[in-house]
Amino acid sequence: MTKSSRFVIATHVLALLAHGDGESLTSEWIAGSVNTNAVVIRRILALLARAGLVATQEGAKGGSRLARPAKEINLLAVYRAVEEGDLFASHPQPPNPQCPVGCHIQAALEPTLDAAEEAMAMSLAKTTVADVVRQVRGAT
Repeated sequence: MTKSSRFVIATHVLALLAHGDGESLTSEWIAGSVNTNAVVIRRILALLARAGLVATQEGAKGGSRLARPAKEINLLAVYRAVEEGDLFASHPQPPNPQCPVGCHIQAALEPTLDAAEEAMAMSLAKTTVADVVRQVRGAT
């Protein structure tokens, strides 16, 4: 199974934009910080723009900036902007209904997985992009 890095990259992008104090940054410049291709950054920026977290301007003086203050953007909003579906996926095919475990495994796991997803959401909601920037600045 592959893990998605969209959330981490999106948080990096937003922290970079917040760190720049409102200055528009190009996808190429952002890509240099993230150490990835600018196409990846543009895809992330498109998702963030669709969620109303960044504003982008095309052209010679183009770039991206935060659409609202960093203290008003929590990490749950970032996660929801760039990740799809539930945190945990169920079986790609229904388990064997004749199996004594297979016929009950989904129902047995559901409360635990729902609680884990809720705990993650609550944790992300408590941290803003401004908090991340403060931590980054404190580390330097």
